[in-house]
Amino acid sequence: MPIKIKLKEILKARGISQRELARLTGLRPNTISHLCSDQVDRVYLSTLEKVCKVLDIDIQELIEVE
Repeated sequence: MPIKIKLKEILKARGISQRELARLTGLRPNTISHLCSDQVDRVYLSTLEKVCKVLDIDIQELIEVE
């Protein structure tokens, strides 16, 4: 059951750059870049929580089960 993180699409729709999200969350730019790629194979829940909090979204909006 593949899982996809839709961060790239969400950022594009909101007009937020990866660099700006990194600044707002306090996460490293490399971490945000990794989350926006199609190569995500693991991620800390605390990282997803920070992203969701800053973007004011639920986890269901960020993750898609394919």
